Amino acid sequence: MSKATEKLPQRLLEHTVSQDYSLYTDIDQAVWRYIMKISVPFFEKHAHQSYLEGLEMTGIPIDHIPRVEGMDKRLDNYNWGAVTVKGFIPPIIFMEFLSRKVLPIAVDIRTSEHITYTPAPDIIHEAAGHAPIIADNDYAEYLSLYGKIARKAIQSKKDSKQYEIIRKLSDIKENPNADPTELAKIEKEFERISAENYWVSEANELSKMNWWTIEYGLIGDIENPKIYGAGLLSSVSESQECLEPKIKKIPISIDCIQQDYNITEPQPQLFVTKSFKDLKKILNTYSQTMAYKTGGKSGIEKAIKSKNITTTVYNSGLQISGIIKNYISSDNDEIIYLNYDKNVQLSYNNHQINGHGTEYHSEGYGAALGILSKVSLPIHKLNKKELSSLGIKERNEVSLKFSSELVVSGLIKNIHIFNDIPILISLENCSVIFKGKYLFKPEWGTYDLACGNKIKSVFGGPADWNNYNKNKIESPSVPHQKTNLNKRNTKLNELYKQVRILRENNNPPSDYLPILKKLYNKYPDDWLLCTEIYQEIQYESTLIKEKKELIDYIKSFTKNKTLRDVINRFISLVDS
Repeated sequence: MSKATEKLPQRLLEHTVSQDYSLYTDIDQAVWRYIMKISVPFFEKHAHQSYLEGLEMTGIPIDHIPRVEGMDKRLDNYNWGAVTVKGFIPPIIFMEFLSRKVLPIAVDIRTSEHITYTPAPDIIHEAAGHAPIIADNDYAEYLSLYGKIARKAIQSKKDSKQYEIIRKLSDIKENPNADPTELAKIEKEFERISAENYWVSEANELSKMNWWTIEYGLIGDIENPKIYGAGLLSSVSESQECLEPKIKKIPISIDCIQQDYNITEPQPQLFVTKSFKDLKKILNTYSQTMAYKTGGKSGIEKAIKSKNITTTVYNSGLQISGIIKNYISSDNDEIIYLNYDKNVQLSYNNHQINGHGTEYHSEGYGAALGILSKVSLPIHKLNKKELSSLGIKERNEVSLKFSSELVVSGLIKNIHIFNDIPILISLENCSVIFKGKYLFKPEWGTYDLACGNKIKSVFGGPADWNNYNKNKIESPSVPHQKTNLNKRNTKLNELYKQVRILRENNNPPSDYLPILKKLYNKYPDDWLLCTEIYQEIQYESTLIKEKKELIDYIKSFTKNKTLRDVINRFISLVDS
């Protein structure tokens, strides 16, 4: 096990699954082998220079599906690791994996029906697409940096809906037995959600940067770029088509965050970067605009627009996690009070403050900001002696007047101090009044006064993931690895198995002919096994008639242009 994988927290491990190698069928192995054999020679000329070296260095074989456990050990040489997951995982989870230098690898593999392209994550995309380029240090740094920045992004409710519908759409498009009615229904829902006018979140913009770099990026000379994006590296059709003149090539810039994409269709344009170091510069430039770095009023307004859980960080270090409903401003337009919806968590240094989880703050929370008018200082800047001189001590009645005209009055129950900094004061029989209006009444219970006068940062999600809504949210129910074996292809898979055994035992070409006859008679829609057999009999001079018959048969599947191109490329490779 890699050092990176060993350090993963339980909340991430809950999204992983075991790789059961026995669930891969002989058809699956043929799919992997076909894609790799057709791709590797092409990528010798058209992929980033680190790709081929990276295949070997990260433990990715050509002739069979890799064991991710072995990849994890190989990636340890680059201070990375790998785990297996089931299909799409929540974006925030995916980003945290990357931030910890762990590559999540989808354990399933595409069906033979979708050999040229699949919208669903699979082991070909993750292992043969993402992993090899990690051998390039600059790319690996960009990937990790992207994860660190993206996990801080504010995500909207719309983003969550889009993720769910894309996951469903991808899964159903990958399933050859999918109900056409159900597919049409989900596609319609996808179009409806995509067409909605909505606030464009940081997470949405960063997802576009991810798409146009990590997934579909080109690098080098714009007139003759090389491929490094995993989406292109794992697609035997789009990897070739993307370099054609009809696909517009655009120099990468921060403007890529404005370019929409459709995960289920080929891309009409691609972005080209000069180097991976340039990608890091663009990413860092964008991060300077994000709420986790700007904080302030602009950060709060992003949080409100998101209608989602965010964390507000005061300059005292106090972290408030929840959904912000609105805020109150002073006469000089400074935020003096934040109103949170239900289920609020108070934390310090990403650890929930004892007794201040969502169970306690289940009905919401009002957070004050400001400077005490008497001393012209915020509470968190006062030491114990100064606090005591103002009557701010346990079991003492106080009336704290802020320069904004906010007044907090009540009996101090306790003061939470971290690293000699008071960050939270709990008051009983408390009233909070602003310009004659009650923001908190004594009969509402204990009031917890947040200490701080500036909003240092605002980021997406709760501060303490492990404890937020701990008693209300169950651990994720992660599906197990599936098998592509079904009633329809079980007997066909046996023929694939027979061919594999013949190949591994170096049987003579003539031994493949009975299997070929069965294919012609019983499985007229299968072309993949025909190509496997063609490789084995190609050089047998006594089988001229059989070879011609087979090649004509294979070419009969080429009515579809995409499939025709892929098959012809394979035949050319074998013949050469």
